[in-house]
Amino acid sequence: MSGIVVWLDMVGVIVFALSGVVLACRSRMDPFGMLVLAAVTGIGGGTLRDLVLGVRPVFWVADPTYLWVIFATVGVSLVGFHYIHRLSRGFLPIADAFGLALFTVIGAHKALLLGTSGVVAVLMGMMTGVAGGMIRDVLAQRVPMVLREEIYATAAMAGGTVYVLLDALQAPLILTIAASLSVTLGLRIAAIHWHLALPVFAWVSVAPKTDDDATVPLSTSQKAKERVRMIRRERNRR
Repeated sequence: MSGIVVWLDMVGVIVFALSGVVLACRSRMDPFGMLVLAAVTGIGGGTLRDLVLGVRPVFWVADPTYLWVIFATVGVSLVGFHYIHRLSRGFLPIADAFGLALFTVIGAHKALLLGTSGVVAVLMGMMTGVAGGMIRDVLAQRVPMVLREEIYATAAMAGGTVYVLLDALQAPLILTIAASLSVTLGLRIAAIHWHLALPVFAWVSVAPKTDDDATVPLSTSQKAKERVRMIRRERNRR
């Protein structure tokens, strides 16, 4: 079963690294930029998780295989650059959704192995799945997906909660992993397809414009602009 977790971790790194490569291509970055985005997306969330949990050294330092997987992903992407460049706009969110689901499971699993509480394990799963994509989007000067209206971090929290609950019930590991993956991926794909979002609460409301606004006295600069417009209208009439 531990082998399944390791393979899922590697698949998650590949998928997230590929999403970084795709975004780098669309942002017109050079090969080094592609490598940077692939790396921060693939191992950024797990690095932050290990630092918070006090794991030393972090996972990719203890096992450099993760770095070689990222290098290989970028190398293959450079060879097939023209195929990647033709991918539809919907590929990046879908690939990101798969990476989110995989890393949520890995983060929650590792946190529980280290003896953390269920709440901390859920947060570590969310952090593992979300943090790398946030760094990637910031470096590419995009609004991170987690800050947009569509459900993102909530899907990771739901999947992590399912994992923790099934683990507490001592369900088989393969069932726990499958259920957590299904919940996270299902919520995220549904949010992409149907544009599902959490409600937005605004503290400041803007009153609609009414006819009474016309009676508001103009400022000095507004009066000057209005005077210039009147002079131009007079000249046009002549």
